[in-house]
Amino acid sequence: MFGLGYWLIFGGFFVLSLIVQSVMNSHMSRYSKEFLPSGLTGREVAEKMLRENGIYDVRVTCIQGHLTDHYNPTDKTLNLSEEVYNGSSVASAAVAAHECGHAVQHAEAYYWLGLRSAMVPAVNIGGTLSTWVILAGLMLMSFLQATSIGYYVAIIGIVLFALTTLFAFVTLPVEFNASRRALNWLENSNLVTGSAHDHAKDALSWAARTYVVAALASLASLLYYISLVDRR
Repeated sequence: MFGLGYWLIFGGFFVLSLIVQSVMNSHMSRYSKEFLPSGLTGREVAEKMLRENGIYDVRVTCIQGHLTDHYNPTDKTLNLSEEVYNGSSVASAAVAAHECGHAVQHAEAYYWLGLRSAMVPAVNIGGTLSTWVILAGLMLMSFLQATSIGYYVAIIGIVLFALTTLFAFVTLPVEFNASRRALNWLENSNLVTGSAHDHAKDALSWAARTYVVAALASLASLLYYISLVDRR
């Protein structure tokens, strides 16, 4: 049902995503061997940043996985992977501070974080159903050419997919802002200076690029779906 164009878009962005992810992992691995002069672990960095931003109701926890670190605004937990939680490297400090950046955003009612959180329920539905609804619409357009039922079904699918694309772009200012907050705090706290600051910035920049690639891939797929329905 989906033509060559779809597979070129999907394959191209899949390869690009793998390249960016690989470079990011390489940089994270390198900076995880560069230790902080203070010897603070990721957990201690997170707790220090939270305290210095007047946040006392966020719990720092340790979770399994590699780069599974995230802040959960629902239960106010800052969840750090084991290597970040226990590590005392530039990479651990950068990741921990970045996730704290999200906690600070939450505490300050940062607009883009609030918008992203509000979109989550609709995006969960859209992400699950959109492609199937578009496919169903295209099939109906082929078999029921005398009616416009298939067209409207496909449009519903496109709207659902558009929500996931919008979500991907709303995520960008949230992630970039969290990194900026993290780097400013790390520098002002003298935890990372000179080359260490540059390396922390480099690590977070490559992490941010993964979100950029995901957003562009989603936009390209959305435009392809729209053109496919339009041609039909």
